[in-house]
Amino acid sequence: MQNTQQQKHNVLDTDQIGRLLVKLAMPAFFGMFVMTLYNVVDTIFIGRFVGPMAIAGLSISFPLQMLAMGLGQMVGLGGASLISRLIGAGDNARAERALGNGISAIIIMSLLVTVVILPFLGFWLRLIGASDAVFPFARDYLTITMAGTIVAISGMALISFVRSEGNARVGMTAMIMGAVLNIILDAIFIIWLKMGVTGAALATVIGQVIAMAYLLSYYYTGNSYLKIHLSNLTPDFGILKSIFAIGIASFVRTVAGSISAMLIMRTIVSFGGDYALSAFGIIQRLLMFSIMPSMVIGQGLQPILGFNYGAKRYGLALKGMNLAFIAATVFSFISFLVLYLIPEPIIGIFTNDPRLLTVGAYAAKRIFLALPLLGFLMVGSLIFQSIGKAVESFITAIARPVVFLIPLVLMLPHFLQLEGVWLAFPLADILTFLLTLALIYPLIKKLKEAVMSEKQEKTGPVPATCLLDTTESSRVID
Repeated sequence: MQNTQQQKHNVLDTDQIGRLLVKLAMPAFFGMFVMTLYNVVDTIFIGRFVGPMAIAGLSISFPLQMLAMGLGQMVGLGGASLISRLIGAGDNARAERALGNGISAIIIMSLLVTVVILPFLGFWLRLIGASDAVFPFARDYLTITMAGTIVAISGMALISFVRSEGNARVGMTAMIMGAVLNIILDAIFIIWLKMGVTGAALATVIGQVIAMAYLLSYYYTGNSYLKIHLSNLTPDFGILKSIFAIGIASFVRTVAGSISAMLIMRTIVSFGGDYALSAFGIIQRLLMFSIMPSMVIGQGLQPILGFNYGAKRYGLALKGMNLAFIAATVFSFISFLVLYLIPEPIIGIFTNDPRLLTVGAYAAKRIFLALPLLGFLMVGSLIFQSIGKAVESFITAIARPVVFLIPLVLMLPHFLQLEGVWLAFPLADILTFLLTLALIYPLIKKLKEAVMSEKQEKTGPVPATCLLDTTESSRVID
């Protein structure tokens, strides 16, 4: 007798890929929009009610927060890729095992990163380059947010797990709940109670607690496709190996991004001072907004691609990739037109300081030069993770921050000073685009060949020279 859960129809099991991509991406978009809005509003409150040095404090805290986020992305995206492929292959029992192991891994690793960072905040902040003026703001903010690391990255991983079974609406609701509460508490703590960056940090952690509580309630009381069983929390090293093999690319990307951010911030402070650092903090928020549509399109594609790849429905997988690339590129180009042509009024939302406004607008016109390419990069970076290609995932993860951005940041300022830091970003984006394109093209070609082979097998014998060798097809695609 079949298990009741196995008889349940999964939303991913459809050939209406365009409609499914919209269905999965739209909730993710609204959820991430609100989350990104909260980060922007957070910075606006800090900039207008505390000051430019407080913005610099939040900016210099970002690399350490990225390290924690990397753990959530490693387990979340690695686990989501495995779960989607297992559901596609019809192995729901092992998918639930992967879910339980992912939860156990994220709890252990979040505790570890807290112990490594929280007691030594002074050391880490000075290493990044915090000046005496910026240090108190960064320390006060990080003391609270790092104490809540387990809540932050557990919620991040759970959102990925929920999406992996095709339920983007729950993830959207969790993000909106946390972000809206955060914005409300920001206004209370920063404006009314005048708690400064401490209030911003408290608002962040409280919002994350509420979001995580909702996600856990979905699994225990909601209509989830997969369930959390205590027996599945026991480590299964085969499953953990599969999760980390794919998820390590996200972790390496985030760690590399954190290291490059530390280096960039030290260089910015050396050549431009704390005002340039504040401007960079504002631009980071604008960049989050600009790449958000592409990110959610990639997140919507992930379960679709993982499911269809696991089910060996390569034509549908290919269709999803093409639609995602086109949509992400269109959104990236629109973002470029807005942020490159009229940066001044947008940066003016964050600050009324004329010096900061001038520095920020100048930097934006250089950093955003290659913004139209980022849509392709965002989607391309998730494709290899979605189908379990660990080597390609690792390459795309380290390419931009390590292979290209760090060397450019080290080299260009010697010739162009602060201008060299700003120009390092578009140059790194262009080089990463070319590398990602070179990796994606053979995959698309082989998927097309596999689809053609399937069609030829259905329509009858054809000349041998036209067929993709079955063994080769299996070797390449599986």
